[in-house]
Amino acid sequence: MEARGESFLRQRQVLLFFVFVCGFLAGFESRRYSVAEEKERGFLIANLAKDLGLTVEELVARGAQIVSKGNKQHFQLSHHTGDLLLKEKMDREELCGPTESCILHFQVLLQNPFQLITQEIQIIDVNDHAPVFFENEMELKIPENSPPGTVIPLEYAEDLDVGKNSLQNYTIVPNSHFHVLMRSRKDGRKYPELVLDRALDREELPEFSLTLIALDGGSPSRSGTAQIHILVLDINDNAPEFAQSLYEVQILENIPINSVIVTVSASDLDTGNFGAISYSFFHASEEILKTFQLNPITGDMQLVKYLNFEAINNYEVDIEAKDGGGLSGKSTVIIQVVDVNDNPPELTLSSVNSPVPENSVETVVAIFSVSDLDSGDNGRVMCSIQNNLPFVLKPSLENFYTLVSEGTLDRESRAEYNITITVTDMGTPRLKTEHSIMILISDVNDNAPAFSQTSYTLLVHENNQPALHIGSVSATDRDSGTNAQITYSLLPTQDSHLPLASLVSINADNGQLFALRALDFEALQAFEFRVGATDQGSPALSSQALVRVVVLDDNDNSPFVLYPMQNASASCTELVPRAAEQGYLVTKVVAVDRDSGQNAWLSYQLLKATEPGLFGVWAHNGEVRTARLLSERDAARHRLVVLVKDNGEPPLSASVTLHVLLVDGFSQPYLSLPEVAPERAQEDLLTVYLVIALASVSSLFLFSVLVFVAVRLCRRRRAVPLGVCSMPEGHFPGHLVDVSGRGTLSQSYQYEVCLMGGSGTSDFLSPIIPTSVIQDS
Repeated sequence: MEARGESFLRQRQVLLFFVFVCGFLAGFESRRYSVAEEKERGFLIANLAKDLGLTVEELVARGAQIVSKGNKQHFQLSHHTGDLLLKEKMDREELCGPTESCILHFQVLLQNPFQLITQEIQIIDVNDHAPVFFENEMELKIPENSPPGTVIPLEYAEDLDVGKNSLQNYTIVPNSHFHVLMRSRKDGRKYPELVLDRALDREELPEFSLTLIALDGGSPSRSGTAQIHILVLDINDNAPEFAQSLYEVQILENIPINSVIVTVSASDLDTGNFGAISYSFFHASEEILKTFQLNPITGDMQLVKYLNFEAINNYEVDIEAKDGGGLSGKSTVIIQVVDVNDNPPELTLSSVNSPVPENSVETVVAIFSVSDLDSGDNGRVMCSIQNNLPFVLKPSLENFYTLVSEGTLDRESRAEYNITITVTDMGTPRLKTEHSIMILISDVNDNAPAFSQTSYTLLVHENNQPALHIGSVSATDRDSGTNAQITYSLLPTQDSHLPLASLVSINADNGQLFALRALDFEALQAFEFRVGATDQGSPALSSQALVRVVVLDDNDNSPFVLYPMQNASASCTELVPRAAEQGYLVTKVVAVDRDSGQNAWLSYQLLKATEPGLFGVWAHNGEVRTARLLSERDAARHRLVVLVKDNGEPPLSASVTLHVLLVDGFSQPYLSLPEVAPERAQEDLLTVYLVIALASVSSLFLFSVLVFVAVRLCRRRRAVPLGVCSMPEGHFPGHLVDVSGRGTLSQSYQYEVCLMGGSGTSDFLSPIIPTSVIQDS
């Protein structure tokens, strides 16, 4: 009974907690307090309990505390009186620097129920700093020909106070030749300029000594002084001029030391010492001098101290170029520091409610806040916890988050939870901070095995050894224990013609694939199948992956000669006229290779020849051509051995034997030569028939030509003097085709008909070499 009563009481407290959170978040407004700097510790700022409308006892009961951004706490809450007190003496210049409005934020955290109230305190400046010049003594060199109205920039004074307590005015004494003007920069600094009122005369007064006074606007007023020593120089009428009056650069805050940020350049039209330029910082603050270094000769501006975007994000540097005569020019370098993500997010845990009852629903488990010192995307953060957990993160006010249970917890299913809160910023690269909380689930089989790839491509050379390991598939399971134990198997294929069971096998434990038999590229170039991965859970879950096996070709097939056929009963003989020109096509060897790729690239070469140098073989197409002109001394029969080789590794080859017969003309009777062996008689007889047939065609062609010429001559007999040779009009057929199909004889002939003087009974035909042949020779 007591346990049930405690459980009911706890549930009631949770409900009351949410009711109070909703009510109080809507009932309080943000207030702003003010306090002057330099106040001693324990100074009373305000009565916080009164402003919140709470009694001191209510503040204590609700666990009120002051929370400030960062680790340093400036204020404290008195639980006895409810007063907001200073925890330490504050320096406005240290806290806010040159910023005029110095406002500090803090939160009042009420835990029971949870409530967060944001408050502000403005730190009021007091005139506790006098203007200070960085250089107490200044030396100026002014040419004597400087006209009245010449403006000479002076070193400025700096006052750490702000508002009316800051620097307000400059004055100079004595001022017989000069007066001072005050200018304001974009960044709020005020610097003096010395204005020449009367022309200078070096012979009358070569030097001046002046006192520059800087005054602030405080009450009482504070001042600072600097001595100015002016030297009047002889005429130097050209001052250095910068190539740019303004240099703008952007640099990352993590740029290495000694890096050259920018190089300024100035020129002076004068020569000699008046034209020699040296560079130096002008109006440079102590921070600029600590951060940068300027080469006086080259104008290179280098980094000498690491940058910090969170401290200073831009610099405005004035650079002066002086020549040897004392004239100077000025240029401004604006350096924009670009933030890099160099600060990881910070997580501050405010409270943890543990242990949490297993039957609790939507209970606040933890309260924490997050922050990041970077800016922009680098400073924006997001919070997350692991997936598939019965907890959820809910954002609250001012970067506060609550971790709330979602659903019913079951301790028997899982004894404890290790919740990792991950805070990640949006910078590049992203930085993250993790914080683990131990709060209270056994594994369920809710994750199917996942293959590392949806498809696998395995390459296997043909002619492999049986049982060869050809590759592996791999799957993982996010579960644990038996739920994560995976068994691999081959799934049935839809292709009934693919004997998968006789081609590959798989190791059920590790997913290794083996080829069961030697593969042949020429028979099977590729095949596909699916592999399944099944866990040992109940019920079991599974997934599939596609495996494609590509068979790679090896050079296991020699070239095969298609023409001329080597297994014919009678060998082929190629006829070549002795009048053939150089490059005459005798025949062409045709071969193929069953392999693929470079294994099937064929090349041809002449391996043996009866007479070397007479014939040649083109390496890429197998054409056999004459390498030179034929002569009467060349033998009539020739035997050529052509080698056909592929481009495999190692290369395979085949050879073919060619028989070539040289003839004087296709009208020449073909007679067997004495050196022909008896076993070649049948082959030579066929060749004789072919030659006789070709001679008959040639005779018929020659007779037709004679008849045509005679008819033409009869028509022009009276018009042509006796003994004069005439050229028949038109062209005769200029080519003969080898009817054997083994080659083409490309030779053109023209005939000249000559009629002899006298009786006119003697006429003959003489061949004329074509013009193209003469030009080619």
